[in-house]
Amino acid sequence: MADPIPAEPETDIMGWLEQVVIGLHLCPFAARAVAEGRLRLRISEAATEEDALADLQEELTMLAASDAADTETTLLALPQLPGGFDAFNELLALVDLLLEEGGWQDRFQVASFHPGYRFAGTGPEDAGNLTNRSPVPLLHILREASVAAAVDSLDDPASIPARNIRVMESLDPRRRRQLFPWLYRDDPVL
Repeated sequence: MADPIPAEPETDIMGWLEQVVIGLHLCPFAARAVAEGRLRLRISEAATEEDALADLQEELTMLAASDAADTETTLLALPQLPGGFDAFNELLALVDLLLEEGGWQDRFQVASFHPGYRFAGTGPEDAGNLTNRSPVPLLHILREASVAAAVDSLDDPASIPARNIRVMESLDPRRRRQLFPWLYRDDPVL
């Protein structure tokens, strides 16, 4: 089943970014890029894998030609992309291929987020999946040099995923509904 498309994807995405990613400190690098206006958000009209990959190629080219001091990173939102998480997950293999064939793999990496994100070996309701659940499908393009510098600035970067899962597990049902309203649109309010 396809996930519902938010009426205002930009508002929903920025709310998620500010309240969840930055507000819960899931990504120690996001706050600065957002505060300094160096995060680019592109709402794509792509309704096919091919169009999504073409938009990704455009964003990679734009980032490669820009200075990180101006545009550090891009969130490519794909609200029109049909299919659920399984279809999105299949797209990620093509994203990796695009990075490799385009010679981008040493310059950029792409992180993925989706309303139905599910890590391998987890059930759909596993709290850890919330770390990568976003209002719409997203491809987050990161500069390898920026990631390396950020990781070098942390004492224990390997502990971030486990910490984020603990944060999600600690949220009570009411707080989850506040932070992830798109996951509960059809459910009665607690």
